[in-house]
Parts: sequence; C-alpha cells; structure tokens
Amino acid sequence: MAVDLSNVLVIGVSTRSLFNLETENEIFEREGVEAFREYQLAHENEPLEPGTAFYLVKNLLALNKVSDKQLVEVVVMSRNSPETGVRVLNSLQHFGLDITRLAFSGGQPLAPYIGAYAIDLFLSKDTHDVQNIIDSGICAAALIYAPPTKNITDDLTVKIAFDADAVLFSDESEQRYKREGLEAFQQFEKENENIPLTAGPFANLLKKLSNLQHQLPHGIEASPLRLAIVTARSAPAHLRVIKTLRDWGVYVNETYFLGGLAKDNVLEAFGAHIFFDDQDHHLESASKVVPSGKVPYSSGSPLNKG
Repeated sequence: MAVDLSNVLVIGVSTRSLFNLETENEIFEREGVEAFREYQLAHENEPLEPGTAFYLVKNLLALNKVSDKQLVEVVVMSRNSPETGVRVLNSLQHFGLDITRLAFSGGQPLAPYIGAYAIDLFLSKDTHDVQNIIDSGICAAALIYAPPTKNITDDLTVKIAFDADAVLFSDESEQRYKREGLEAFQQFEKENENIPLTAGPFANLLKKLSNLQHQLPHGIEASPLRLAIVTARSAPAHLRVIKTLRDWGVYVNETYFLGGLAKDNVLEAFGAHIFFDDQDHHLESASKVVPSGKVPYSSGSPLNKG
C-alpha cells in the first residue's frame, strides 16, 4: 500500500551532514575506498559525533512526539555501501534517532533517488548532488557548512531561518540589484509591492513548514517550530516580502530586515538550528555561530559563475 507523505515533512540528510565524518572522508580522499572500508569496519561499534545537521534532525523528529500523528520523516542518504554504513546505523541507534528509511547508493549519485523518497529538503556536503537537485527543481537542497564553533542550541524547539532573495524567492530581484544598483532595486520593489515575488527554490519547503505549524498543538504563535526570515532588504523593499508571504498563506514568526548589516548576531540571538542563504560572505560568518547551508544558484542563472 502506498504511503501518503503529502502532509509529512520529509528531510533527506547525508551521513556527512548528520554526523562528523571528516576524518573518515580524509581517509577516503587520501587513501581510497579500501582504506575507508577497513577504517569503518574497525570502528563500526564506535558512535559517530554529531554533525552540522544533527540537532536540526533530532529536534524535528521530536515534533512527532508532541503530535498525535507523524509530521516529520527523515531519510539518511549516503554514497557508502551497506557494509560501510553499519557504523551509521549503530550511531542512529546510539542516539535514539527514530529513522527507518535509508539509502546507501554504493558510490552512485544520490540526486536520482530524491523523488523516490518524496524528499522536501536535501542536506549534503556533495556539491554535485546539491547542484543537480537545485537544477531539477524537485525539492529544496543546500550545501552544508562545517559545524559552528559555538554550541548548538539543544532545546525542544526547532528554529529555521531563511534569506529571502534567491532562497525563498527567485533571484530576479538580486539580479536587478547587481545589474542596476540599490536605488533602482528599491524603487522597483516599492512600485511592485503588491505584486507577489516569484517563488524560489525554498518556497515549497516554507509552505510545507507553515502547514506543519498549523498541525502542531498550541497554535502557530506558540508553536515549537519557529520560522524566521533574515534578509539584507530594508525599507522600502520590505513590504513586498510581507505581502508575498500573505499571498502564499504562510505565517513566519520573525522577520529581520537588516539593510546590509551582518546577519550572524541576529541568527545567534534567534538560536537557529539551520540558516539558508545563497551568498558565501553571509554564510562564512553565520556558520561560525549557527548551522548553515548554502543554496546554490541554478546552473542557468546569470548569478551562477560556476
């Protein structure tokens, strides 16, 4: 019988995003797959340490416990073989993570399997997989940075923060800003404040998260799932963002229009379990204080210089 996941948030997370596997990856890169296999087999009963996405996943799964139905599904996805994946399975059990769906592709790309698992958000450290998923438009995807140097908030809430342009919304406005400058950008946004922004790569994810909020007890204002937008936009370009969210029927708990100020202090104060942005210069500072992921531009975008 087919499983209906239409009202379930499905997260696909790579093993290197969920756990700290950097030592193991260095062995793989330096000595090859055979040395990697031997290392994993020799250490398979040693639990892995938490990685960048660990507390996000842990706290998302905890939302199932405050509801009378399943709201979140997590799929662990890896290019490992099933044999070398035993250590990951043991680590899941060690931390008590309620994860039953897994994909071990034995060295093959993971992007082709995203649709088969009905993934809404894919988190990975593999540039090619993330870029392919962004280009396909099948779901949201982000390239995960190293864990923050400060302790990750480990409470019973889930706090997710998004940049606006080129993440929740398309990169059209960002292109205009880079092409015509700040004054022209602000004037255009003011003149078009009643026209909803075009959906970006994370728009459907935001809508699903908003739907999930409505399914949780205590109401959206007191929900254990909190959503925030942290953007370089400022007045008069702010109203178009608010009115677009209203048009989408999406509730966002907090919005910060920074007008070019650094984002890291606000993100640290918010206590984000993950922050998504498209620009490295924002992410390099943000990732030091909160778990962060880069949303690449599509390969066909003028902003993609890759």
